[in-house]
Amino acid sequence: MTLNIDIKEEQRKAQETISQQGLRVLVCAGTGCVANGSLKVIERFKELGADVSTLTEHDKMTIVPTGCHGFCEQGVLVIIPDKHVTYVKVKETDVEEIYESHVKNNQPVERLLYTDPLSGQHVHKNEEINFYAKQTRTALANCGKINAECLEEAIAVRGYEALANVIAAGNPDAVIDEIEKSGLRGRGGGGFPTGRKWRFTAANKGGKSYVVCNGDEGDPGAFMDRSIMEGDPHKLIEGMAIAAYAIGADEGYIYVRAEYPLAIKRLRKAIADAEAKNYLGKNIMGSDFSFDLHIKEGAGAFVCGEETALIASIEGERGMPRPKPPFPANKGLFGRPTLINNVETLANVPVIMLNGADWFAQMGTETSKGTKTFALTGDVNNTGLIEVPMGTTLREIVFDIGGGMRDGKKFKAVQIGGPSGGCLTEEHLDIPMDYDNLIKAGAMVGSGGLVVMSDKTCIVEVARFFMNFTQNESCGKCVPCREGTKNMLAILQKIVDGNGTMEDLDTLEELAKNVKEGSLCGLGKTAPNPVLSTLKYFRDEYIAHIKDKKCPAGVCSKMTSYVIDPEKCKGCSKCARNCPVEAISGEIKSPFTINQDKCIKCGACIDNCPFKAIERK
Repeated sequence: MTLNIDIKEEQRKAQETISQQGLRVLVCAGTGCVANGSLKVIERFKELGADVSTLTEHDKMTIVPTGCHGFCEQGVLVIIPDKHVTYVKVKETDVEEIYESHVKNNQPVERLLYTDPLSGQHVHKNEEINFYAKQTRTALANCGKINAECLEEAIAVRGYEALANVIAAGNPDAVIDEIEKSGLRGRGGGGFPTGRKWRFTAANKGGKSYVVCNGDEGDPGAFMDRSIMEGDPHKLIEGMAIAAYAIGADEGYIYVRAEYPLAIKRLRKAIADAEAKNYLGKNIMGSDFSFDLHIKEGAGAFVCGEETALIASIEGERGMPRPKPPFPANKGLFGRPTLINNVETLANVPVIMLNGADWFAQMGTETSKGTKTFALTGDVNNTGLIEVPMGTTLREIVFDIGGGMRDGKKFKAVQIGGPSGGCLTEEHLDIPMDYDNLIKAGAMVGSGGLVVMSDKTCIVEVARFFMNFTQNESCGKCVPCREGTKNMLAILQKIVDGNGTMEDLDTLEELAKNVKEGSLCGLGKTAPNPVLSTLKYFRDEYIAHIKDKKCPAGVCSKMTSYVIDPEKCKGCSKCARNCPVEAISGEIKSPFTINQDKCIKCGACIDNCPFKAIERK
């Protein structure tokens, strides 16, 4: 089919425009960096760049607000590609120094360069920072490199080229063949083969059908999908349009939680810009293919990450799951065949169609192809958003990309997959992380949350935290989840309070298995995972809480006491003056004591003692 848009010519024009921008200064304007003041950094750069008469190598300077760079630990991030430099933790007050020293005089500002935690050396270039050097970015390839609110910049990096090629070829079945051949599996949690899901939906020929993007992303600490929607919204839109063409849909919805206002703002602009350019809407690029796209804001219910609950929410009903079958591929949104994929899955589609299934399939493992994004948090030096080939080991992620354990702490475990996932221990550091290996280990990839824990983390409290989350988020429709999670949470609370019994441990395990087997949807079926995996690998820690009435990590406050060492105490009274319940007494220049009956274990005394005379026991 001949199109009325020459996408290659559009690319050439866009690239020519960018080449005339002079010195490009990329400033992270993702949610994390915006919270750290990046908008002020951007404005200050623009003020200074207004007078470029003294620039030596460029006749102008363009400030580019980008999406998330991923290295959230180091925000605000500023990258100047032509100067081969990345600046970290930049504040508004640092901008003038960067401008005067480096932009004008080619003298890098050393104090704002990243410092490698292992070597202690400054690192200039992104590609030399371990956090970035060890990654392989496909879904995140453009995030942090383009202005997310500029369609022209998306086109310059081959945006909408795959869509144009697909429409011109005129073979929807070939698109599904290519996605199947690539081995792409759903990145939202379960890992269902994407091409197979597309084929199931496409088989329901005739009448209306829909494409829905699940951008709900409710896991605590997860922000993979948010970063794509904020940093490269056109890639998601293009992926949805290709999916719609492949299955014969003419309408789609992006379901995104209202707590993502920046993502919603950029998606709305991207959709409007794409419609204005005829990359969306009626008769796209002069073809007979039409695709209208809408945004549906969710109210933040975790259960709406489940596809049938998500469908109910779009339809205006309360977000509650329903039994399957029928599956959405047969009877979904408004009773019509519906394809549902998450943001990361759809963002991989244009890349696969541009580079080929074989290119994508050569990354990853035999059964888990391509790359996966993870939100790396916890007790590691380098936290942030990463993307690595499937099969990358936990050791590589924690100790190479993550830069090792923070403050010299000892590695204990990783909670992967959020409330639906499980715990991995030191014995799992070298297993290839993919869908199948993680399930064998009692965990799951999930959406990609990855929390690193040290020996100062209480595993029982971690299990209690996630159970509290899932219990609060249970929709209450089915008894196993509604009542089972409530009772599991009560037992876990009893254990961390120091009142647990060995019988409670048996009951907890039995409840977990029953909830897993009997719940209606994925929320309930996976809610026990953190409990079951921690019981499997850290049962001795549960027993210590029950039999010894002791928290080995010293975290559970009901089993903790604060004691003043009389040998170290100088009698300065600072601890007593800062105690909110007046539990500390003594005389100046003599050792003070803590009344254990009055102490609320808040830790204010430890925080305020200048002589480190107070210990948590």
